[in-house]
Amino acid sequence: MPAILWLNGFRFFFYSNEGNPREPAHIHVIKAVTEAKFWREPVVKLASNDGFDSRTVKELMTVIRQHQTMLLETWNDYFS
Repeated sequence: MPAILWLNGFRFFFYSNEGNPREPAHIHVIKAVTEAKFWREPVVKLASNDGFDSRTVKELMTVIRQHQTMLLETWNDYFS
């Protein structure tokens, strides 16, 4: 599972096997035992959440938006 970004203890990553057919571009975020998944296109949107509070989810969405270009380029490079 390629880690794309580490920030304040959060690991932003995707799994190398993202389904067949592959799911649309998204990012997983994990810290300790909590994990969330965010769709990245057409807008950043929470797909699932296992333990993050709403404030943290909003902060993570902001980080994803700030790094959207790099995250999408990494996804496309990996899966192309």
